[in-house]
Amino acid sequence: MAKRIEVEGLTKVYPDGTRAVDDVSFHVDEGEMFGFLGPNGAGKTTTIRILVTLLPTTSGSARVAGVEVTEDPDTVRRSIGYAAQFIGIDDDLTGHENLVLQARLHGMGKAEARERADELLEVFALTPVAGKRAAGFSGGMRRRLDLAQSLVHRPPLLFLDEPTTGLDPQTRNAMWRYLEDLNRGGTTVFLTTQYLEEADRLCSRLAIIDHGRIVVEGSPAGLKKEVGGDVVTLSLPEDADRDTLRRAVEAVTAFPGAGEPTVFDHSISLPVKDAGEALSSLVRTLDAAGVPVARLSMSSPSLDEVFIRHTGERMRVEDANARAPSPMSRVMRGRR
Repeated sequence: MAKRIEVEGLTKVYPDGTRAVDDVSFHVDEGEMFGFLGPNGAGKTTTIRILVTLLPTTSGSARVAGVEVTEDPDTVRRSIGYAAQFIGIDDDLTGHENLVLQARLHGMGKAEARERADELLEVFALTPVAGKRAAGFSGGMRRRLDLAQSLVHRPPLLFLDEPTTGLDPQTRNAMWRYLEDLNRGGTTVFLTTQYLEEADRLCSRLAIIDHGRIVVEGSPAGLKKEVGGDVVTLSLPEDADRDTLRRAVEAVTAFPGAGEPTVFDHSISLPVKDAGEALSSLVRTLDAAGVPVARLSMSSPSLDEVFIRHTGERMRVEDANARAPSPMSRVMRGRR
């Protein structure tokens, strides 16, 4: 199968010495929807900005659509669509004018640009506001228009950097359905996201990056299977002290058939082979250790457990709409 993205030993060191990406290697096959996950500051956005030709590499190789990004960035840009974290629409233009502008920048004639703009406005349910200035759009409408801009030239490869952060659940689900349809139609998608549910639903394969290095890679189902069994979450009372937490950790660590626990301030997540059978025995074990239990819950393994196991922390979702785009980001959007 042809590879749309090939990354080998990619490293990015900033002038202040920060090693944002450290010897990263992965590939994305044609037709895949590939997820790229990690805590804030892990190197996700640096990686994607290198791949879309907005940042130079320090060392290593990155090929996109068969082209080395540092050697022929113009060819790469013609082959990709890119929706950044920061929405890059022009507030002074209408929805229709924004799309026509992007189409013209990609070399379309006037008639073709208008036709493509009308088509995308219909697809993204923006036709009723096509003639209104984008400054008056809601957050969800602005995000949809931004994604439409990245698709105006029908790119075979689409880069999305946290495209649904800040959207309400209804708009996010609608976006997921559209991305699934787009991917089924043959578009390869490289997706960074702060929503593990999003990656689980959309991505056929994913990688988790932490401190600039990829720590695990595989299919969502395969990675969850590696966690093993069910997961029991033990919550202690809010006033529980560190000694109580220590005794709880010791008790669950010694529990037969249990995996390695993940410890938080007032709770412990514990992989077990069969939570239904183990729950009553676990309660007795904790009671014998003098550990008060506020709540016990049971679940199947999720990407949360995978993420925690490999990074030691939970994913944190920030509202991207609270951060305004810089003037330079708008300039760079216009160059695509």
